[in-house]
Order: sequence, then structure tokens, then C-alpha cells
Amino acid sequence: MLDETISDKRLLRGFAYIGGKWVAASDGAVFAVTNPADGASLGEVAALTADDSLRAVDAAQEAFPAWSFLLPQERAAILRRWFDLMHAHKDDLARIMTLEQGKPLSEAKGEIDYAASFLEFYAEEAKRPNIEGVTSHLHDAEVELWLEPVGVVALITPWNFPSAMLTRKAGAALAAGCTVVAHPARETPFSALALAELAERAGFPPGVFNVVTGDAPTLVEPWTEDARVRALSFTGSTEVGRLLYRQSAATVKKLVLELGGHAPVIVFKGCDLDHAVNEAIKAKFATSGQDCLGANRIYVERPIYDEFCRRFIAATEALSVGRGLDDCDIGPLMNENAVKKQEDHVADALAHGANLATGGKRLDLGPLFYAPTVLTDVPDDAKIMREETFGPVAPITPFETEQEVIARANDTEYGLIAYLHSNDPRRIYRLSRALEYGMVAVNRTKVTGAPIPFGGTKQSGLGREGARRGMEDFMEIKYVCRDWA
Repeated sequence: MLDETISDKRLLRGFAYIGGKWVAASDGAVFAVTNPADGASLGEVAALTADDSLRAVDAAQEAFPAWSFLLPQERAAILRRWFDLMHAHKDDLARIMTLEQGKPLSEAKGEIDYAASFLEFYAEEAKRPNIEGVTSHLHDAEVELWLEPVGVVALITPWNFPSAMLTRKAGAALAAGCTVVAHPARETPFSALALAELAERAGFPPGVFNVVTGDAPTLVEPWTEDARVRALSFTGSTEVGRLLYRQSAATVKKLVLELGGHAPVIVFKGCDLDHAVNEAIKAKFATSGQDCLGANRIYVERPIYDEFCRRFIAATEALSVGRGLDDCDIGPLMNENAVKKQEDHVADALAHGANLATGGKRLDLGPLFYAPTVLTDVPDDAKIMREETFGPVAPITPFETEQEVIARANDTEYGLIAYLHSNDPRRIYRLSRALEYGMVAVNRTKVTGAPIPFGGTKQSGLGREGARRGMEDFMEIKYVCRDWA
């Protein structure tokens, strides 16, 4: 049970949060949340109905006028208190996340810091959007552009980063003056509900921040059809993103879609090989590989291919696997489907001629544990080179020329992030320009943070999250042309 290890028991909420109240489903339905490490029950959470979901929109719509007309510094002060409360309860929030999501405790603590950073950042940015003067094109007219909040915003967050994806979206929307209805993934509702508890303590007025729990199609489809919901932000698979795009068309919503990734890692001779291996390990195995930024294809220039593989395999075999609370390197996967996908991708790669260097099997720790795995000499027509794996399987393949690897890396519908390792500044410039990705990481893995615009190209999504640009899709430009006569 969750409450056995959490100091502040008020952070453990099994009810949804609507209009400043903790509410059960109108029909009394609940769903169980389990620990992926051992299948143990963590508790039950309200499974709301479609009508309940619309009541959250009612509350947000009612709260919008007063919230949007607060002084920006007043909204900023509440966001700042929310940030301070997250830091004060970091250990409890991290343990809740590890228990329901499975990631190692150190990673969970890192995510809480990352999540809180968006609240701090947007507490400052809330004060900055303002009236912009424009040189008039008309005689005797004064021209201004006003930035105004769009209204009610729907946020749909994933299970792999249950806190950070909520604060990254909510911080921007709330700073812009919007009100929020949020739906966390069914697998990880407790993290979102703990943040709602802290939001209440921070002083958000009733209806400004609402969290509904339960089945996503039941709760989200009414939002896509409701014209009062003026913007929708989603992080998840490209398949679901396409569905939300279609469902939102009739009400012409603003959309922010952070979708799937299929990140290449490109390693050229002459780079710091040990550094490249260490960074590729981070890029592949963080969050047990369950990360849209995760390395999904590793291309290594032929002259250093064998040595890179040797060192990467050794580093993979040194990773520890266990329960997240044991603070290992690799935790369990989220569900049985995730494990089956690893098995399918490994079997398909081997059938296409790849070599299994290490791993490639489930572990005795529990049904959702899969060994960190390395495949070498993986051909481009294997599934793992075309589909997002979302797990701890690393495919490595050689390349001969720069133009060849650019073409292979770009041969995908995805375009979120690419990783590049080289010490040649001209090559770094050429590839940074040529790679068709929204983000390029050069000689490093970690690039994300509150001040940067996170997002991809092609079918990896629409819009950007983080930075000042993260507020843009939650605001409208109003043009005012004024004659004083």
C-alpha cells in the first residue's frame, strides 16, 4: 500500500479534484492501481463518467474570468507557492511515483526537481506577456496587440513522466491565465492527485486546476467535442495524437501534441569513444527505455564499430535491475504489452539477421522485468529500426559515410530528437542542419529543461512546450486599432 511509506498521508488521494473539491465518480466506480515491480495493489481511484468530466469543464469555465483577470504577479505568486511545496514534499512525491510507475527512486527524485522547475519558470514568465505596440499603417489610428488567455485548456499526460508532463503543461497554461482540466494516465494517477493536493494548498481558486481520473476515451472525448475547451495538450503516442487531432477538428481547438520519437544516435570516428558510450547508455536506458527521447537506433561509423559495441555491451551488462525503491539502474516495464513489444522486436531483429549480444529475455524478478539488451548488426528493415521500442533494447548498426547515415537517420515519420557524437565542428554543423528533428543533442544526452522549447517535427508532434513559447498556444493575439477622435 502507498500509505505505508509516505510521510504526508494527505498527499494520497483516491478521489478526483473538481471545482476545489475531492469527488468520487457519480456512479461510484473505481479502478485499481498496482505496483509494476510486483503487482501489489497500491489503492483504488475514482473512475469518473463522461458527465463527471464535463462537470470539470463547467468548473474551469466558471473560474476562468476571475483567474484570467488576476494581476499576472498574483498568478505568479500562487505558482511559486506550488513550486515551493513540491520541493518541500520531494521525497514523498518521488516515492509515490516510483511505486506506481516503477522507475528507480533517484530518477523519480530527478523528475520531481524537473517538474518543479516548470512552476518556478512560469511563475516568472507569467509577468512578462504584455501589450505590444505596432507602428500604425493608418492616419490618426493607434495600433496595439494584446496577448490574452484562450480559456479552458485540457491536458492529457502519460505514465512515463507523470509529474513533469503535468507541470510543464499546467505551468504554462495557468501562467497564461487559462484554467485547466487534466487527465493523468490510468497507470499513474496518484502522482497527479498529489500535485492537485499541493495546488490546493498553494491557493489556486476552486475550478482553476481540476484533475479527472478514469478511462481516457470516456473522459477525454467529451472535451474534444466541447467548444468551451479552447486548447488541448497531449503527450503520448503518435497513434493517439492523430485520433485527438481528428476529434478536435470540429471545434477547431489549438493543439499541442508531443508524440512518439525514434531517436537516432550517430557516432563518428574521432569522437571521445568512452564519452559517446556513456552518453548512449544514458540515452537508451533512462526510465528503463520508456522515454520518447530514448535512443532507438545507434549508428556507429565502421572504423570504430567493433570497439564501440564491445564497450557498450560491457556497460549494458553492468547495469543493475531491480525494484525502483532499491534505486537500481533499470526498473520494471509498465505493463505486459510493453514486455511483449520487446520480445517481438528482438525476435524480429534476429529473424532479419541481427546478433543478440546480451540480454534478450525476461528476468526472474517479476513478469514485467526485461533484461537490458543489445542487438548488433541490425538491418534497417527490422521492426526495431522502424518502430519506437519504448523499452531497454538497444540496436546497433554500422555506417560508412556521412550522407548515408543522414539519409538513414531521416528515413522515418518521427522527428523528435537526434543524438550526434563528433569532434569535427564542420561535421557537427552540417548534421545539425541536415537532421530532420526538432532537437539535436551534440556530444551529450541531457538537453531538456524549463527554458528550452521542447518538441518535434513531422509526426512527432505540433507546437512546443517549455520556454516562453510554451505559453503561446494557450494565448490569443487580439489586435486593437483605436481612433481617439
